[in-house]
Amino acid sequence: MEGHWVAADGQAIRRIDWPAGEGAAKGSLLFLPGRGDAYEKYLETLDHWASRGWRVTSLDWRGQAGSGRLGRDPVTGHIDDFATWVADLRSFWESWSAQGPGPCILAGHSMGGHLALRAVAERAVNPDALILIAPMLGIASQRLPMGLLHGVARLMAALGDPRRPAWRWSEKPGQVPEGRIDLLTHDSERYADELWWRDARPELAMGPGSWGWVERAYASMRGLARDGVLEAVKIPVLILATQMDRLVDTGAIKRAAHRLPDCELVLFGEEARHEILRESDSVRDRALDVIDQFLEKAILAARSTT
Repeated sequence: MEGHWVAADGQAIRRIDWPAGEGAAKGSLLFLPGRGDAYEKYLETLDHWASRGWRVTSLDWRGQAGSGRLGRDPVTGHIDDFATWVADLRSFWESWSAQGPGPCILAGHSMGGHLALRAVAERAVNPDALILIAPMLGIASQRLPMGLLHGVARLMAALGDPRRPAWRWSEKPGQVPEGRIDLLTHDSERYADELWWRDARPELAMGPGSWGWVERAYASMRGLARDGVLEAVKIPVLILATQMDRLVDTGAIKRAAHRLPDCELVLFGEEARHEILRESDSVRDRALDVIDQFLEKAILAARSTT
């Protein structure tokens, strides 16, 4: 069921909900997509979790997908500060987690994984367990220190309108760049499904991030990397990542996994690109199996404390 949740400032944010299958729900799971994503891309996976007995919800981020835009044009992704997204998540989680059965699980992909981890670290939300898929903890292929890159982004944001795009989308405005599939997945049918949804719902289309988004992304990633931040996350964490990711920094993910007190890291190789849950069946099935086992452990842990 699709609907809207209205934030405290009146911003309407899209949501989609699956009731659990027959019988009592095992628990509740909230899934957060990445930058420029829409929950339509994950319907297959959300339905999988619902079919296994979970009450499932997915939520847009303010300013993307079907929840409006904050930039100066219809396709550039902009945010004033990642703290705005954390505040939205805090408010939504408070009401959502109180409405359904536990355990309550938070899951996020890419930027959604970053924000989920940040929200837990800042105690804005209190899930029983956390699932991160290719979380954005660093940018892939950056060969300069993050502090220096953040300084450049800060300068670029200050030199003009911070809402302007930070990179070119494609030669033809509105068209996805050639070769984009090579960054995301080996599965051409699942990639085509995303494009079908963009045609069916043009409001979902999003291109580059703004210079404001880039600067705030570096600030947020540096904040998570500070000593003691990840060490304070005491809940069980499952991270799925791939060595071949060309969008997020796998090295930063490995370092974070080492610092988290209760973390299981599952690394894929050349068989997987950034969108692990939208990969070819052999990869996706393995990822879902690992997640399902992690979720069963969360159920057992919740029962042991009641």
